[in-house]
Amino acid sequence: MSLPPGFLDELRTRLSISDVVGRKVMWDSRKSNAGKGDMWAPCPFHQEKSASFHVDDRKGFYYCFGCHAKGDAISFVRETENVGFMEAVQILAGEAGLTMPERDPRAQEKADARTELADVMELAVQHFRLNLNMAAASEARDYLTRRGLDPEACARWDIGFAPDKGGVLAALTAKGVSQQMVIDAGLAAKSDYGGAPYDRFRDRIIFPIRNARGRPIGLGGRAMAADAKAKYYNSPETLLFDKSRTLYNIQNARTAAGKGQPLIVAEGYMDVIALSEAGFEAAVAPLGTAVTEHHLAMLWRVADEPIIALDGDTAGLRAAMRTIDIALPLLSAGKSLRFAVMPKGLDPDDVLKQQGKGAMQGILDAAIPMVQLLWQRETEGRTFDSPERRAALDKALRQKTALIQDPDLRNHYDQALKELKWDLFRTRKPQARAPGRRGAFNPRGLDAWHRDQSPVATNRNSALATGATRDDHLREAVILATLIATPAAIEPFMAQIEAMECTDDDHAALRGVILRMAPGTDLRAALHDAGLEAAVDALTGQRIVQLSSGLRKPGDLDFASACLSEAFAKLSTARALPQEVREAHEDIDAGDEGLTWRLRQATTARDRAAIIAAGSSGEMIVAENGAELDSDELSAARALWEALTIAKPPEDPK
Repeated sequence: MSLPPGFLDELRTRLSISDVVGRKVMWDSRKSNAGKGDMWAPCPFHQEKSASFHVDDRKGFYYCFGCHAKGDAISFVRETENVGFMEAVQILAGEAGLTMPERDPRAQEKADARTELADVMELAVQHFRLNLNMAAASEARDYLTRRGLDPEACARWDIGFAPDKGGVLAALTAKGVSQQMVIDAGLAAKSDYGGAPYDRFRDRIIFPIRNARGRPIGLGGRAMAADAKAKYYNSPETLLFDKSRTLYNIQNARTAAGKGQPLIVAEGYMDVIALSEAGFEAAVAPLGTAVTEHHLAMLWRVADEPIIALDGDTAGLRAAMRTIDIALPLLSAGKSLRFAVMPKGLDPDDVLKQQGKGAMQGILDAAIPMVQLLWQRETEGRTFDSPERRAALDKALRQKTALIQDPDLRNHYDQALKELKWDLFRTRKPQARAPGRRGAFNPRGLDAWHRDQSPVATNRNSALATGATRDDHLREAVILATLIATPAAIEPFMAQIEAMECTDDDHAALRGVILRMAPGTDLRAALHDAGLEAAVDALTGQRIVQLSSGLRKPGDLDFASACLSEAFAKLSTARALPQEVREAHEDIDAGDEGLTWRLRQATTARDRAAIIAAGSSGEMIVAENGAELDSDELSAARALWEALTIAKPPEDPK
């Protein structure tokens, strides 16, 4: 069975020889350089202790300086597995996810056709290069000069020109190339109206596109006419050219990346050329299409973290967001993407010309990991001031991280996003005050406004404020103790935990560790590592907390959920009380006749939420769980009860 050359090329491109060889050898970490694809090991073909067996990922070959064994991935499998050529190809094709081609009596004919097409493409490239020196190309030369490309740079990149008339079809057929071969190479096309074939590339600057082995497989053309239908135009799909599997400048970029340069993915030919000419030689670009999964596989064979260089416009950001969705299911440990965003309105070529190489290096050094761009996409321009909105954010992020196949990597993404949520929600902006409320400017004048800011020293204020603070602190303790006793309850109550404001630093520190804890982490160990053991002991050592929280049944998720639901509900209700009190104070100043009714409403809310409650007579005061109170708690509860019961409902005016 014969195989088309393109199949073996694709097989070699998809597989890293170091991965194939790595199954049989133990790499010498002192001599090997994985970043450059330069690997050393004891030879698997003869007995030795020194690392004389060399594998070069960039070239795709191995060589032993001891026994002189050499070859590629296919020959390595043949020798180590004792199989024939076709069986070795089948083994490697299975690893690369390629389907073996069926037996085709015309396989040799196809192989010959590809070889002929490659020869035709090389002839076309040389023809276009010569055209760039003709008088008809003066405007094209001026354009390239304005873009910073001198004749030497144009020669390095094989840049050419296709005139409006007398193009490559006539030139190649005059050299004996058949008209059909020129069409099959994508250089010409048949007319839809039955006329003579015509050149696809007319009045365009030509950029040859080469595969990973340096053979020309397609062309890119930049229109000179301002009214051209397409500014850039690529070869159509042919036996040689598949744009979803091709990256411009991949051959040179692979060599440069092997020398330690960062692999940069730009948007177009001119960006790649500008970057390379400025010293960033490991630059590539997709060809008229978004980055595909095949592109990502090619990139990750060259570098572990390619940098996607985005144009600083809306289209560039949209392209980046599409890349995230394609990349998430393909991520693995050590294989990811970083994103470098150009200044607004600029592309890499503009940055280099206007700000210089140093500015570009700074942008690349500041490239952000993919998780941050994912976070930005899901949060930018939005507010999360309600549980519903926060829950929607949680759902959206979970849906994205669920695409990651590697469970360990997925956990790390979840943890990173959890920390970003913590950073977003831990700083809460003060709510704007309603006109006429305490803190707003008083139209009676500056002196009156200052008086409004002063504390109101009355018996109506102190007991209420003291009781609310004490109870809030206790409810927080119940919540935190329950979460420590049953960490499985953290995830279902994540939104409420994030929204909870703590009354002291110890509670805030405990809450912070709980929010940032990765799934499956030992919470007690995390609190110990954070130096919060004393805070945990102080929290869980309180008798009322022991009786009122999930400490009574550690690990019981149902019991913990019930405790948390009740505690969060009471905390939310209790914290509505200060606003009611402030409004009551304002109504006193204004002589509001509904004062007593408003205080009654505040009292009712306070009653419902109280952890410490009194009977109607006020004689017996106990905690809700039935525990007796100490003297301080008893005094506070009585003062609170008296303060709350001074209000009476307004009399019926009738």
